[in-house]
Parts: sequence; structure tokens; C-alpha cells
Amino acid sequence: MRGWSKVAQEGTTLIEVLVALLILTVGLLGAAAFQLNALKYTDSARMTSQASFIAYDMMDRIRANAGADYTVTPPAAGNLSVARDQDLYDFTNNIVTSLGATATGTVTLNNKREHTITITWDDSRAANVANTRRSFVLVSRASVDPVATP
Repeated sequence: MRGWSKVAQEGTTLIEVLVALLILTVGLLGAAAFQLNALKYTDSARMTSQASFIAYDMMDRIRANAGADYTVTPPAAGNLSVARDQDLYDFTNNIVTSLGATATGTVTLNNKREHTITITWDDSRAANVANTRRSFVLVSRASVDPVATP
């Protein structure tokens, strides 16, 4: 029978190196997956923030010109001499520029004199599903109710 050699093994074997590379590869793939998800959700959050900015900007414009009817169809071109038309044109232009060509925005007025601004856009990149639409809805009053005096 052979005896064991008293010389200690030095260096690493090829199998140890391959196992270390496999572990490193799995870790790097996991980090890449996290990075891709972070990019998707960052883009989705950016679009939601942009929709919020646009909706609040429109509500401020409605408050500044409370007597105008903002529920009409937005004009195809801006008109600096009519504030409402310019506001609606800017509203539509900001939506398409910031949220994409398929994004839409509407302004409605209910019987309680509350304006509802709805902005809808395509968020399929974050949802990983085609034709996924997201919406941002803002409901607010543009002016106070008149006070009845006795």
C-alpha cells in the first residue's frame, strides 16, 4: 500500500476555477436583471411624474382663467390671442411630447363644478405586456362657490 505524501498541495485545480467562475456568472446575471428592472420602473415613474406635472399645470391654467370652458376639443394649433385655446394646445402638446404619440388627455367638468383632468399613456415597457395603459387623474375645483348674501 502506498503512503501519503507529506508534500502539501499547492495551487488550484481547474474544477475549482470553473466553479468560482460559475458562481461569479450567476451573480453578475442577477445584478444585470436587477439593473434592467430598475430601468423599467424608473422610466415608468418618470412618466407618472411627468403626467402629474402636466395635469397640475393645466389645473393652474384653468384656475387662472376660471371663466373659460376647458372641456372643448383642443385646437390643432396654438392661438395666443385666446388663452383657453393656447392652454389646451399646450396641454395636448406637452402630453404627446413627454408621454408619447399615443398618450391622451381630457378635461371634464361635473355638476359639482369640479374639473377632472385625465392623462393616459402607454406603459407596456414597465408592465412587460403589450397595450398596457396607465392613467393619472386629478380632480379639483377651479374656483370657490359664490357666497349668497342675505
